[in-house]
Amino acid sequence: MPSAVAHHAVSKFVFVTGGVSSSLGKGLTASSLGRLLKCRGLRVTMCKLDPYINVDPGTMNPGEHGEVFVTEDGGETDLDLGHYERFIDEQLNRNSNTTTGAIYSSVIAKERRGDYLGKTVQVIPHVTDEIKERVRRLASDEVDVVIVEIGGTVGDIEIVPFIEAIRQFRRDVGRDNVCYVHLTLVPYLVPSGEQKTKPTQHSVTELRSRGIQPDVIVCRSDQPISDGLKRKISLLCDVPIEAVISAVDASSIYEIPLVLHEQRLDDFVCRTLGIDEAGHPIDLRGWEDLMARIESPERTIRIGVVGKYVNLPDAYLSVVEALRHAGFHHRAEIELDWIDAETIPDLLDSDRLRELDGIVIPGGFGERGIEGMVAAAGYARLHAIPLLGLCLGLQVMVIDVARNLAGLEGANSREFDSLTPYPVIDLMPDQVNVTEKGGTMRLGSYVAMLTPSTRVAKAYGTESVTERHRHRYEFNSRFKRLLEEAGLACSGASPDGRLVEFVELPGHPFWVGTQAHPEFKSRPDRPHPLFRELVTAAIDRADGREPRLIGLEDLDQVH
Repeated sequence: MPSAVAHHAVSKFVFVTGGVSSSLGKGLTASSLGRLLKCRGLRVTMCKLDPYINVDPGTMNPGEHGEVFVTEDGGETDLDLGHYERFIDEQLNRNSNTTTGAIYSSVIAKERRGDYLGKTVQVIPHVTDEIKERVRRLASDEVDVVIVEIGGTVGDIEIVPFIEAIRQFRRDVGRDNVCYVHLTLVPYLVPSGEQKTKPTQHSVTELRSRGIQPDVIVCRSDQPISDGLKRKISLLCDVPIEAVISAVDASSIYEIPLVLHEQRLDDFVCRTLGIDEAGHPIDLRGWEDLMARIESPERTIRIGVVGKYVNLPDAYLSVVEALRHAGFHHRAEIELDWIDAETIPDLLDSDRLRELDGIVIPGGFGERGIEGMVAAAGYARLHAIPLLGLCLGLQVMVIDVARNLAGLEGANSREFDSLTPYPVIDLMPDQVNVTEKGGTMRLGSYVAMLTPSTRVAKAYGTESVTERHRHRYEFNSRFKRLLEEAGLACSGASPDGRLVEFVELPGHPFWVGTQAHPEFKSRPDRPHPLFRELVTAAIDRADGREPRLIGLEDLDQVH
C-alpha cells in the first residue's frame, strides 16, 4: 500500500532536543520513535546534528567520545548513528551526521569562493541556512519522515545556531510538516519523597525563549510519572496532557519502543504531522517477539572483551550490541568481562581467561596494549577458546601465528615496530580506490570473496560479502604462503585477491579474524553471522560439547 505521506510535497520532519542534562537518551528516544513509525509502514531516515567543532569524530579519542560509527559510504560518524541503524534497520550515510565544524568549514569555503557575493557572513542567515540545507538533503520521494536529533542540551552556547535553524525550519516547510519533541529529566528527590517538574519547566522555558514551543515533552524518570504531574507539566509548559510522555527506565534499550508506544508517543506525533493513523496501523509483533526472547534467556555465557579502551565501554558500543544480538538469537544472556589488554600478561596463569566461554578482540589504533592482545590471541588458540578478532583483532592474530607457528621471531605490524624484520601487517599505499574513501584509510563498504567450505563461508552462507572498514594497515600478502604453511587459512580476500579480509584456524572451535568491522551491520532481530557463530561456539564450550557450526540453512533448528 503506498504511503499516505508520499502525496505531500515535502517529507515530514521530527526534531528531538534535550534539556536539563546530557546522556538522558535522546538518541535512543529518537531511534525508538523511528522504529515505531517504521512499524506503521512509514519510510524513515535519521540524522544527528552535533554541536562540537570537530569536523567529524574520526580523530576524537574513543576513550572520551566513544566509538566512531562508520557508514556504508565511509562516513566517520557519531555512535548514535549506530543506534539509528539498529532500530530503524536502514543503512544511513555520511549526510546523516553534521557537526558545527563541518557547517563552518562549508560556510568559510563558500565565502572564500565568493558564493556570498561579498556580503558580510553571519550566523543568521548563512550558518543557519547551511544547517537547514543539511537537513533538507535527507528528504526525498523515498522518505516519509526525517527524524533529526540535536546533540547537546538546550542552554548550551554551542547549540544556539542549531536551535535557531530548526525554529526557522517549520516556517520554511509548513507547520504541519514539523514536530518538535523535547526530552527532559523529572528527578526523584529522596528527602521530599517526590518527583520534581521544575527542571522540566526551566528547560521548556529556555527552549521557548529561543522561539520553539515543543509539541511533545518526553519525561525521563526512574519511576512512572503520575497523571497529576502530567497535568502540571501540561499546564505550565503549554502542551496537551496526552503530549506529556512518561519514559521510565527500561530493562533493555530494545524495550523503549514498546514503552513509548504504550504512552502513545507515535500516535501524537502522527497527529501533529497530519499522518493518517488509521491508514498506517502499527504492527509490533516482530518487536514483541524480540522482547520475549530478550526477557527469557535460557543460559548465561561469559565473553571477554580484550581492548585498550575498556574504561569507557561506549568505545566498543557496536561490538557489545552485536554480542547481545547473537545472545538474543540463542536465548543466551551475554555476561561481559572487560579486560584491559595491558593486563593480559599478568592474567595468563590465572583462571580469569581460562573460565571465559569466548573472547572478542576489537579494533583500535596505536601501540598501547598490543602485546597483550597478541598474547590473548595466542592463549585462545592454545586453549581452544572461541575468538573473534575485529580489524586490529585480525592483525594481532596474524602476528601471533607468525611468531609462534611460522617461527618469524620479531614479527609485527609496521604500525607498532617500524624496524620489524617481518612486517606481516604493513601499509599498502597502492590500494585500489583508497583515495576515494578517506585518503590513507580504507573507509566504508568493500566486497570480499570467501573461500568455499571455510568456517567463514559457512557462517555467511554465501561466497561474496560486503563489510565496512576503518583502517590503514593490511595483512602483508608477501607472507601469505608462509603463514598458510604454518596452519593459518586466509578464508576471504578482496575480489582481485590482493587484500586478505578473513583468516581462521582450521580445527579450532572458532578462531576467526576479519579486517572489517562486522559489528556495524548487526541488528537486534538479525544478528551478524560472525557474532552468531562466536556465540554458538561459546555455548558449546560452556556445555563441554564438541564444536559445531550452524549455517544459514540450519537457523530454524537453533534453540
